[in-house]
Amino acid sequence: MDLRFNTKCVQGGYTPGNGEPRQIPIIQSTTFKYDTSEDMGKLFDLEASGYFYSRLQNPTCDHVAAKICELEGGTAAMLTGSGQAANFYAVFNIAGCGDHVVSSASIYGGSYNLFAVTMKRMGVEFTFVDPDCTEEELNAAFRPNTKAVFGETIANPALTVLDIEKFAKAAHAHGVPLIVDNTFATPVNCRPFEWGADIVTHSTTKYMDGHGAAVGGCIVDSGKFDWTAYPEKFACLCTPDESYHGVTYTERFGLAGAYITKATAQLMRDLGSVQSPQSAFILNLGLESLHVRMKRHCENALAVASYLEKHPKISWVNYCSLPGNKYYDLAQKYLPNGSCGVVSFGIKGGRAAAEVFMKHLKVGAIETHVADARTCILHPASSTHRQMNDAELAAAGVGADLVRMSCGLEDAQDLIDDIAQALEQV
Repeated sequence: MDLRFNTKCVQGGYTPGNGEPRQIPIIQSTTFKYDTSEDMGKLFDLEASGYFYSRLQNPTCDHVAAKICELEGGTAAMLTGSGQAANFYAVFNIAGCGDHVVSSASIYGGSYNLFAVTMKRMGVEFTFVDPDCTEEELNAAFRPNTKAVFGETIANPALTVLDIEKFAKAAHAHGVPLIVDNTFATPVNCRPFEWGADIVTHSTTKYMDGHGAAVGGCIVDSGKFDWTAYPEKFACLCTPDESYHGVTYTERFGLAGAYITKATAQLMRDLGSVQSPQSAFILNLGLESLHVRMKRHCENALAVASYLEKHPKISWVNYCSLPGNKYYDLAQKYLPNGSCGVVSFGIKGGRAAAEVFMKHLKVGAIETHVADARTCILHPASSTHRQMNDAELAAAGVGADLVRMSCGLEDAQDLIDDIAQALEQV
């Protein structure tokens, strides 16, 4: 039976048999018993499915990954210990020392540092392009050794909207996949595979968990990118892996399973950024209400953005679902049912005014977190970016007046009233 999206949020990924647990069971075990060495040997040769050590795979994690895979419309998925690990694995699975990747410049700061600093030390070079660049400018960024393109559906914290079709067209013209971090939109509001993306990542810590309870990440493969069309470029998938009994992933698992199987058999085996069964269980509880929660997050954010836009003490508001926003048209194309719950805005009076405003909030909590059931708010200039002066902040696109507000599930009027009373103190 082909279930609709909302039902998949609740029941996807796991179907209990007769007398089995209705909720996904927590398999809190590092190891698994087998009757013979031959049985276990088949697992190590990837000739049989099953589990032998939870650093690679665990049944609880696989059930939850299967649900996210269904929600995104993919063919295979895996959970990771964090969203940062998901983005690292997604790229490193196909790009190594001497390779090159094109990325949107408008991405989460942690991802930017991962790419520009840490992976550069590993020999992977990134070229960062303006997401609003022309097709000609985008195509000019590619090199013969380019292995992937990366972007975020809705960038954190810039809130730019990626033109997925433009980036997918360029990626495919150069024979490489497009990887899209879909954390802020979630598959409720955007399914990047439908617009040409090939691989999707998530920080499941955010809306998917939704309650600030468990750190995690996920990678989903569309199964649509034909690695075998470029066997020299993607030799890691199209030639024998001598570190895993000479298996050729595309031959053994086809396009639907090659990419995720390699990421599990190689990267998770060697680097071990596994999500715990307990965290996966908590994540699944969040997924069961994702379709309900995202609607409220977006309603609250639009109400807050609309209020702020008219307030005399606010100098600017950035929310892509707000008419008149720079990315409104793209948001209507890719995110017609809502974008996310995060709004950024500037307070007249700069850093000092923003700090006074933050100090007097009663409902919104000052946190580095976003995408939570509870409203979170942050003034980067006095917290995450406090080492920068005002000129450096402006150059980084994070002005001293910028406040980022992640609207939770509270009553929208309470959020507006809280903002109003705090602004009265400025």
